[in-house]
Amino acid sequence: MSEQIAPPAPVPPSEREGPALRGVVRQLFTLRPDPLPPMKRPRWLARLPHGLVGYAAVLFGFLTSVQLQDHYGVNDSRIVILSLLTGFSIVVAMFRPLAAWWLGLVTAGFIAATIHGDVGPGQTWPWTPVGPFAFAPLILLVALRVPPKVTAAVIGISLACTGAAEALFKPAHSQSSAIGALLVFGFAGLLGYALRATRLARSQLVAQETLTEEERARRTLLEERSRIARELHDVVAHHMSVISIQAQVAPYLVEDPSEELKENLAGIRENALEALTELRRVLGVLRSEHPGDPANPHHPQPTLAELDGLVDNVRGAGLEVTTEVAGVRRPLTPGVELTAYRIVQEALSNCLRYAPGSRVEVGIAYGPHELYLCVANSTPTRPAPPSPGAGHGLLGMRERAGMLGGELAAGPRPDGGYEVRAVLPMDPPGRSSS
Repeated sequence: MSEQIAPPAPVPPSEREGPALRGVVRQLFTLRPDPLPPMKRPRWLARLPHGLVGYAAVLFGFLTSVQLQDHYGVNDSRIVILSLLTGFSIVVAMFRPLAAWWLGLVTAGFIAATIHGDVGPGQTWPWTPVGPFAFAPLILLVALRVPPKVTAAVIGISLACTGAAEALFKPAHSQSSAIGALLVFGFAGLLGYALRATRLARSQLVAQETLTEEERARRTLLEERSRIARELHDVVAHHMSVISIQAQVAPYLVEDPSEELKENLAGIRENALEALTELRRVLGVLRSEHPGDPANPHHPQPTLAELDGLVDNVRGAGLEVTTEVAGVRRPLTPGVELTAYRIVQEALSNCLRYAPGSRVEVGIAYGPHELYLCVANSTPTRPAPPSPGAGHGLLGMRERAGMLGGELAAGPRPDGGYEVRAVLPMDPPGRSSS
């Protein structure tokens, strides 16, 4: 006989709401600092909220003093103390909103007790006419910093205290102030909730925009690295093919080669072919999204020998370009040739895109151990059209230079133009002395 497993019993609503209720109570009695955040834009408005709160503290402290004296006939030192407590609670709300709310609630109780015996016909109690408006900034500043449930609890406790005071201690012939307090407190709470929601939405939007920009830069970097890997794959594959062919032909160039020589050369050719096969297996997929597509054939990678053709194309696009080569031209390693060509190409593309009508100078200097590149443009003569590109060309140039152990710097010139400078080591380690 099979044993049936009973489904779990549903959790009663009271138990589900228990943790949430305890969390609200815990926050109500948490008096930790929670400073009022300054406005970020524009900068001169950064402290405007603090100034407004300070002005409200002075205003409502003064109005409380006037009403206690003129409406309820309180003429002793209690006026000063209660007025100062009213204004001080609003000031404290800028830094500790829940503590300020408790202080304001206690102050309101002291004011109600002070005027209890002096309430005349038609006068409001337990709140003075200005009382709900002096207490509203406290609810507003609480609602700006705490979750909506806590704000609802703050308003509910304030109204509950008002109702209890009226039910138990209301003077004869006095008017109720509960309805007015409900309207004022509810409006302050809704306004604070709306402002808090707007501030949180803007913060989330800024964070999302930052993440999107970082993701775009990361994706562009990965795409540039993929393109560099494709080009280096061609360069390395070419050299491995040359090694294989030379190892195959070498025995025929020597008269009566020994068996050891033939065996070593055969091993070299075999290792070269195996390395070439592995290279194509691992990196060949980077040629295109469809590696076997015959529409994407392999092409020789450009070198500085093709720089004149690149410059002619840019001149044909409408830029005035001059070139200057210093030092003795000599062949460089394929990686340096390719990197130097791509840096100049990208810099010229940026000139076309962002500096239309400018004059461009391309300088190449062959040093003893390093290759120096400089592409500088003057101030553009007309505004640049909007470009749909990602704007991360400099990222790719720095990636290429850093891959060879070189450096690249870019920035504006004093005359209003722009300049890109790169220093590339001519030879990898171990080749400079060959």
